[in-house]
Amino acid sequence: MQHRRISEVMTRRVVTVNRDASFKEIVRLFDDNDITAAPVVDDDGRPQGVVSEGDLLRKASNLPDPEGRWTRLRLLPLDEARAEAETAGAMMTSPAVTARQDWNIVETARTMDRHQVKRLPVVDETGRLVGIVSRRDLLRPFLRRDEAIGEEIRTEVLDRTLGLAPDSVRVSVHQGVVTLTGRVAARADIPVVERLCRSVDGVVAVHHTMDYEYDNLALDVEPPEGRPATAAGTPDARHEGEGASARGGP
Repeated sequence: MQHRRISEVMTRRVVTVNRDASFKEIVRLFDDNDITAAPVVDDDGRPQGVVSEGDLLRKASNLPDPEGRWTRLRLLPLDEARAEAETAGAMMTSPAVTARQDWNIVETARTMDRHQVKRLPVVDETGRLVGIVSRRDLLRPFLRRDEAIGEEIRTEVLDRTLGLAPDSVRVSVHQGVVTLTGRVAARADIPVVERLCRSVDGVVAVHHTMDYEYDNLALDVEPPEGRPATAAGTPDARHEGEGASARGGP
């Protein structure tokens, strides 16, 4: 089970600027290409920072009003310098927060959220720019058809990963919301099935009404004769979990 890689969703044609690009050149570039930001790269194509509409607007907000009065708030020294900047290298946000093309969409989304950015330049092993990924790109898997999501769950999750008997768990998908019905062997299997289904790209939520044959979460209950315990419910696994709890582990 693997999430899609950034290389599958990123934009490969990237509009870039060099450090010496002027304010007006950047504005024109944004307008001509209908973009809101661009990586600033060096002569080797390695991102040095990102210049965005927000950086450009900092200069606009620093201008006096039509009557010539200064009404702006006092800026921090760094913001003051960037507001007065005339080139991309001086006004960009740096260093550039980048992603690797072999990252999956989950770790990329977490990086965006942690750094509070809307896009990430994507680099290869040498640090050279190979693409750019935006929030919109990360949402693209949610456009997957319900039929494709359901087929992946049946084939990759229930059959190949969990090895469940055919038709033991039934899957329906509507607008990315997965509903699971049926019966599994052990109670401990249910959260495993649910968690793996949630990991499928395009899944919005998972609901279930699954039943189970025996409760292997109860410490004094053993699997029925002839029925192997699941990994989560074996006596050894339970005893290891008790030991970890006693030692203060997870």
